[in-house]
Amino acid sequence: MTGSGGTDDLTARVDDDSSVGTTAAPATDRRGFLRLTGTALATAGVASLGGCLGQSGGDYDRSQADFDPPVLPYDETYPAGVDISMFRRGLRRLGYYPDATVPDAVAVDWQLPVNYIGHTAAKSSPRPTPDGDAIVVAGDTGHVHSVTTMGKHRWTTLTEATHLGIHSTPTIVDGVAYVGGYDGDLYALDVDTGEMVWQLSHVTIGGATAIGASPAYWDGVLYFVAEYLDPKTGVMWAVDAATGTPLWSDDRPDGMPHPSPAIDFQAERLVIGSNDGVVYAWEFPSMEFAWSFETDGQVKGTPPVYEGKTYVGSWDGNFYCLDLAEGEEQWRFETPEIIMCNPGIDPENDTVIFGGDDWLVHAVDAHTRELRWETTVKGNVLGSITVTDNAVLVGSYDTNLYALEKTTGDVMWTVENNGYVTSEPVPHDGNIYYAERAKITNYWTDQEPAEFQKPGHAYRVSGTE
Repeated sequence: MTGSGGTDDLTARVDDDSSVGTTAAPATDRRGFLRLTGTALATAGVASLGGCLGQSGGDYDRSQADFDPPVLPYDETYPAGVDISMFRRGLRRLGYYPDATVPDAVAVDWQLPVNYIGHTAAKSSPRPTPDGDAIVVAGDTGHVHSVTTMGKHRWTTLTEATHLGIHSTPTIVDGVAYVGGYDGDLYALDVDTGEMVWQLSHVTIGGATAIGASPAYWDGVLYFVAEYLDPKTGVMWAVDAATGTPLWSDDRPDGMPHPSPAIDFQAERLVIGSNDGVVYAWEFPSMEFAWSFETDGQVKGTPPVYEGKTYVGSWDGNFYCLDLAEGEEQWRFETPEIIMCNPGIDPENDTVIFGGDDWLVHAVDAHTRELRWETTVKGNVLGSITVTDNAVLVGSYDTNLYALEKTTGDVMWTVENNGYVTSEPVPHDGNIYYAERAKITNYWTDQEPAEFQKPGHAYRVSGTE
């Protein structure tokens, strides 16, 4: 199905959250569903293109003892032999693009309206296809767009996630884009045509309310966490990428989690954060539960994994370094405000970079927490930090995209946009792609009605002479 939403209709919905989760099953039904089927959902139904529920067997059988993970340097984030493009450039979620050089000055080449909703969650990031010929980006209207690198539309597909849309960044593997919606469904779309390959219904996975996480892909399996409304809980899922068949689940996460899973092969861990303030880790690939670590605030950001550790910000104002083996705290860095961004890692300089509601971007030593530099960006940072060979890219709630010199934090340039930049800035083939939240005034106040001003756009910027 193709088309684009009208502004009037979308504006009318921005202040109406009444229908969130209306399709979710009662908590007792969901918990019972998971208990009855066990952790391996061998007979789960998968929604086909015809809308029927087909019974196809699924079985998750991954031995930890037989796991022989590849040793990948930090400039290689995918196993060889797989055509793949993923959020934060790989399973480790480092946001590290060592082959990309940020130019000294840039200008906007094109912009595409994709976001119309005031929901403050970070927006879907534009993702290049593995061949580099196209960009796929999802919008908070429920549309998924594919454009050429020059901004020409290839196709637009409207999913059923039409209330709060899609915030998940597509994971693109072998010609298929996988993306979760705020209707609780997981979609698989043909990258060349936009046609639905399969659709995993929220009903099949126990009445999920939303999938805000960007799926992690490994060896034919997609790993993601789904949100549930009543009560506010979550479930970690593994599904077959070819069919959408659920293979395994764990319902211990709480608080409607939506950070994306990160996987460290050498440490043999899969890690997520959650709105309940807890970081959860499983052995990978067996998915036996390993440990949990509790903070004093919500954990909204995706935790990167690096050198046997994971890094996570919390609404308690602290940024934590945790050991991946046992989940023990190695250090914390205190700030005066909440932290909810996706941190970036610079392996070349052993630096972790993050931002928060203190309007600062902090660069600290990944091992010792020593402060390397701090730079103000004049607004909240709740999107993703990107690290290139010479710069740090970060979006701010002051409507600007910033390029900071990597070793000093000095501002190289800014690009002013229509709304709040909350996606990952993605460098690709000499250009930078990113997306923003719509500009809506009075969204956080009861004094005046919310007023839609401008849609949020996806952008491409490139260097100028």
